[in-house]
Amino acid sequence: MGKWMRGGRGRRRKKGPIETEATGRVGQPKSTDTSRPAPLQPSYMEHFEPAAPFAAAAAGKQEVEVETQPESPYAPPAQPAGAIGRPPEKHPPSAPRGVVVLTIGLPGSGKSTWFKRRGVTPLSSDLLRSVLFDDVEEQRYQSLVFSTLRSLLRARLVAKMPWNYVDATNLSTGERKQWIQMSRSLGYEVHAVFFDVPLAVCLERNSRRERVVAEDVLRRMAAKLKAPTFEEGFAKIVVVRVKQKAEE
Repeated sequence: MGKWMRGGRGRRRKKGPIETEATGRVGQPKSTDTSRPAPLQPSYMEHFEPAAPFAAAAAGKQEVEVETQPESPYAPPAQPAGAIGRPPEKHPPSAPRGVVVLTIGLPGSGKSTWFKRRGVTPLSSDLLRSVLFDDVEEQRYQSLVFSTLRSLLRARLVAKMPWNYVDATNLSTGERKQWIQMSRSLGYEVHAVFFDVPLAVCLERNSRRERVVAEDVLRRMAAKLKAPTFEEGFAKIVVVRVKQKAEE
């Protein structure tokens, strides 16, 4: 038994010094093979000029910039100038790839008529309801309709289509935010066409439409309607109003 322990699996290996983690394994002995190429270093190291501790490795006047890490790994990042030791470079703004036009207005405010007069077929929630559900009045899948609408717009922007129109009510800043963020992130500027039409006019037009929106619903929508602002990210705002009747 004793011989088996001494000559078999009981034999203990000699432990070498733990000097490196070159292969990612703690305890890997340090290689003495001089034929291996020198380890790679990040390309940005070529721009640093090592100084006193590394003076023997290079000739001429050299300098090392020492950075002290914060005590907490959760410390907020420094400003660009402080992080890299020089002011951030300013690049001239590039021209936009194209334009995304969002309509903003109540049902009956004239959005669809505005597009027809210009010969434009926009991306619209009504069009998608007809395509997806064979029913333009289907209202049970609103989130699905608008997520699909955003996907279609994204596809057009990726394809670098210069002009893109979205026909929807877009009543609040929250409803418009996703359209604006996506468009600008892909290099497009966003225009708003705001139908500033009195509620009474919308109600009267709505009563003559084939698809009538309930009056109480239309009034609740009017309470949510917010005019667009440049602070939201719009590059241009077009305001559409009804023609005032001449006073008798």
